[in-house]
Amino acid sequence: MSTGPSTGLETSLDPGCQLVLAEDVSASGVRLGIQVLPSEDVIERYRCPQDLIDIVSSEPTSGSEGFFRFGQSSICYGRSRSAVLSSRPEFPLKDLAGEVAVEDAKLLLPFNLQEVIDNLRLERYQNGEARESNLFRFCKKLYYHLRPFTNQMVRRQVQKFHARNWKKHSFPQWPIDTTVENVFETVLLMSMKARGLERIPFVWFWPDGASSCLTMTHDVETTAGRDFCPALMDVDEAFGIKAAFGIVPEKRYEVPAELLASMRSRGFEVVVQDLNHDGRLFDEKQEFLRRARLINHYGREFGATGFRAAVLYRKPEWFGALDFAFDMSFPNVAPLDPQQGGCCTVMPFFIGNMLELPVTTVQDYTLFHVLSERSIELWKSQIDVVLKKNGLLSFIVHPDYVLQPDTLSVYKLLLRHLQGLCEKTSIWRAVPSEINAWWRARRKMSVVKDGASWRIVGEGSERAVLAYAKNVDGNIVYEISPSARPQ
Repeated sequence: MSTGPSTGLETSLDPGCQLVLAEDVSASGVRLGIQVLPSEDVIERYRCPQDLIDIVSSEPTSGSEGFFRFGQSSICYGRSRSAVLSSRPEFPLKDLAGEVAVEDAKLLLPFNLQEVIDNLRLERYQNGEARESNLFRFCKKLYYHLRPFTNQMVRRQVQKFHARNWKKHSFPQWPIDTTVENVFETVLLMSMKARGLERIPFVWFWPDGASSCLTMTHDVETTAGRDFCPALMDVDEAFGIKAAFGIVPEKRYEVPAELLASMRSRGFEVVVQDLNHDGRLFDEKQEFLRRARLINHYGREFGATGFRAAVLYRKPEWFGALDFAFDMSFPNVAPLDPQQGGCCTVMPFFIGNMLELPVTTVQDYTLFHVLSERSIELWKSQIDVVLKKNGLLSFIVHPDYVLQPDTLSVYKLLLRHLQGLCEKTSIWRAVPSEINAWWRARRKMSVVKDGASWRIVGEGSERAVLAYAKNVDGNIVYEISPSARPQ
């Protein structure tokens, strides 16, 4: 039985992606100049038997980084042993898929796979070009200094001006980018061909054989939004949704303990949203560390294991100071956000010991007030791509921006659409802490031989389902057999 919206997830190698025999091989059988690196990145993603994966990443000696293609549909950023790389994704790009080689059933990559994946997920591909210039930092500081004295109309115009050139961004791909998924699938397919394998068993991405996962979050920005939370919980429950509420601990509004208790008692979740939502959390390291101590304190006080930064500002190299199990500050693609970029994936991933749950759909504020839309068509197009990739559907809908009948009606249309999808398919509806618990458990599972078949071992494996990545006519298809599904 295939997974996904209908027949499953298929990935094919682009024309011209040929596997060639390696040359310049040393007496030990390893290509000269290639450092053998374990395929832990592939194992981490698929939780498949390590002896079925034999991928060798190169460790380039050059520090020169740039953009390249890996197949016609995937733009990557990193270092390569041989190719001259481009400084911008808009320039003509070298396709390194043609430089992949095979030696003794090993797949030899011309780049470091883990480095390339990290560059995508952690937005290192920006390479300084989108880093905050002195002028940008000054304008940002001025904006947040004057923001309390402005109204929503003024703020909306400022944000539209900031995003005025968003359509010129070719990378990450709008309205959703799945480059990380594409790269992993292409490498896996190449490795299977190199080993002569038709299928590889792995631990399915979601518990109980769910095709995808859905999580709803509500970031509360104002007193009016806070006061609307009980009514919003009623709306969510009417459509079978339990959401996580992002609470700002300081300055924005009082945080009644009764409200938090009500959220938890009704099956909703509380996460800490920034400290005071002033947009300055990551401006300066020492000030961030001071704020992080307070944020951690509020996390313990609220009983929250998750965090999100205001305005989706992020600096992952500082995340170690935050004492939370998971974060939700990385957008998949963000040409319209104050901090542009995007993690190019629709799946959770670890940053150190913190699990990142990326925001994979456009925020309601952006939809309503920057794009001036009052329909769910953009959301629906993003949902379709995430479901095809069996990924995480993650939404931010602010109580503050669905107070009015017109925007609330749009949100209800979204909920009705999601409810219909959940009734037709096996989408797992979960609050973020449940996703965190599953992803951590799955990370410790493994697939072992069981006679002529395979089985999953590890704590929590009773909810895990065995799946296969199959090579079907040159395409990868993820498949779950009916007997593997929990009864």
